[in-house]
Amino acid sequence: MLHYFYGQECPHCHAMMPLVDKLIEEGLPLKKYETWHDKKNAELLEEKDKGACGAVPFFYNDETGKTICGAASEEEVRTWAGT
Repeated sequence: MLHYFYGQECPHCHAMMPLVDKLIEEGLPLKKYETWHDKKNAELLEEKDKGACGAVPFFYNDETGKTICGAASEEEVRTWAGT
């Protein structure tokens, strides 16, 4: 499973959302989690992040353990996702 953590009012997160939505529409198993207003999602972010980033946007790949901290290009996200 691929995870995308974002904050509702985060401008960097919103800049990534069109790409995230595009990848989901293409069938990538990518799940979105809003963390600033959802305690459960914030706890999951802490669990996946393990202090590596400490901020959003944050991407986590369960299969590889690879992360992306901050905004990234489409090529970087596709490489991280293994596509």
